[in-house]
Amino acid sequence: MPKLTDDELTAFLDEREHLARIGTVDDDGFPRVLPLWFLRIDRRLLFTPRSPAIIWRNIRRDPRIGVSIDESSQPYRKVTVQAMCEVVHPPGEDDEWRGLYRTITGRYTATWFVDEYVDGTDDQPRALCAIDLDAATTRLSTWRMPVSGEDRRGVWAKRYYLPGTKWSDS
Repeated sequence: MPKLTDDELTAFLDEREHLARIGTVDDDGFPRVLPLWFLRIDRRLLFTPRSPAIIWRNIRRDPRIGVSIDESSQPYRKVTVQAMCEVVHPPGEDDEWRGLYRTITGRYTATWFVDEYVDGTDDQPRALCAIDLDAATTRLSTWRMPVSGEDRRGVWAKRYYLPGTKWSDS
């Protein structure tokens, strides 16, 4: 299974409308996954949970999160991340980064709707959170289906093949 190059990863994360599915663990131990808008700046992914959201409560209690970003058409690019979530701005500091929120909103809505959406919800505090793709504790995995000219056989990661079969290591 081909991994994304750094350039392919950057291009994929910068495309409009891909959602980040953020996984946390609730107080009762059950996992919770929530699709959120995000923005890549350098090697950081930024996202904005609202203050009353369960995911925000979960992040404050345990900053370890999982993230999945993928696409539903070929070449089926996929990114998974396990990382520590950094709170860049807690809820209530929204005025300090509202311009950035307009940029995030612009990745997912029509240009004419950005200001209307942001200004219409500015009384609802949000946190600005980040994960660092290069942090020592971050686990990043990427893959995609082969593209034209690449070998289309044995496209799964080796660990998914039964031992002794033609695509396994043993």
